[in-house]
Amino acid sequence: MQNTLIPPFGGPGDTNGAGRVLSVSALNRMARETLEARFPLMWVSGEISNLTRAPSGHLYFTLKDAEAQVRCTMWRNRAQLLPFRPENGMRVDARSLVTLYEARGDFQLNVEALRQTGQGNLFEAFLRLKEKLASEGLFDPAAKRVLPHYPRRIGVVTSPTAAAWRDVLAALQRRAPHLEVVLYPSPVQGADAGARLAEAVRTADARRAEDAIDLLLVVRGGGSIEDLWAFNDEALARAIRGCRVPVVSGVGHETDFTIADFAADVRAATPTGAAELASAGYHAARARVSDLGRFLSAGMERRLHGLAQRLDRAALRLVHPRERLGLARERSERLATRLGAAMARRLERMEGTRRVLELRLVARKPDLRREMERCARAAQRLGAAGGQLMQRRAERLSALATHLQHLAPQAVLARGYSITRDAEGRILRDADETTAGEKISVELANGRLRAIVNSTEA
Repeated sequence: MQNTLIPPFGGPGDTNGAGRVLSVSALNRMARETLEARFPLMWVSGEISNLTRAPSGHLYFTLKDAEAQVRCTMWRNRAQLLPFRPENGMRVDARSLVTLYEARGDFQLNVEALRQTGQGNLFEAFLRLKEKLASEGLFDPAAKRVLPHYPRRIGVVTSPTAAAWRDVLAALQRRAPHLEVVLYPSPVQGADAGARLAEAVRTADARRAEDAIDLLLVVRGGGSIEDLWAFNDEALARAIRGCRVPVVSGVGHETDFTIADFAADVRAATPTGAAELASAGYHAARARVSDLGRFLSAGMERRLHGLAQRLDRAALRLVHPRERLGLARERSERLATRLGAAMARRLERMEGTRRVLELRLVARKPDLRREMERCARAAQRLGAAGGQLMQRRAERLSALATHLQHLAPQAVLARGYSITRDAEGRILRDADETTAGEKISVELANGRLRAIVNSTEA
């Protein structure tokens, strides 16, 4: 890329004349264009601080080292592609474009991508190992085993001091408190953690009959790629695949993937998720038993209500027919009396309403002759008013046209006035707006003059 340098104003490269004054916005724009042309897209390493996540999804933060710092902006369309969640204090490499925020004159970096420091080499090693084991069929979906629906005892490979161990116990206590758990302790971070984890898996497999486990969980909480690197160990992957009981991997958070996840029979997003998968059958059974209890109670209640209704209907049928006929006759007579009275009242109300409406109709019968005369008079007044209005508007229009003709620029010029403009065509209203030696033009009623200013007077 060829760098472009902009000469300072007033120097040899200034073709617009000495003494030109720049606006702040023009200065900042030229500075931004110079920075973006001078610096290519590059990787910058530092530590994140002052991180702000805007509601729009943009990230604003400062990238710093021991001696300096620079403001950074990462737009939402770039930030949402990040494979990790940036945090304050995290060391990262930022692929950035050097620029300047014109509105405030702030020097800053527009960040295209982020990676945790050292992640590039580790990620390449992760991909190589994943490809190697996949080519051997270690991750073949056909070899994956189904988890037992009701495990009798669960084995857990993790550190006894890790938060993942407490998360697993808390989830099992909440969902299947009767389920027994056997811990196979191992460090989950450090130089020899991968080998120790593999040994713990092999120990669990060897003791499966003695410990009576029929499901094994390999778990660890979240962290950086370096923190989770022990779970990308080849020996651990082979130990998981060689284990004779189904294995659930619950390492890191939702976005974290390790070789152990691919080797396991089932991957859980978190340690708590692994415990939930292990206890899913019991949890569903508890919910099913609760549902069945509710269904049974509702069914018995419906049955009892139905029997009660049958009993009521049977009791009604026990009444002697003669008594039932007498009751029905009395009820019919009462209804007939009420119906006759109601019909008489309704007819009386309707007759009263008819009389009222008749009187109102007579009172509101329109006098067509009088209304026609009133309309004729209104039309006559409207015609006269319209004619007067049109005459006033025509007179006003004529006056405005005469006034406009007097104010026309050509009419003003015809009275001896002129319009003076500078070399760029701007109208001059003050002698201070031009300097001696500057070219001007003078517009007359007929023609235009070109002139050079000899001197100015205020």
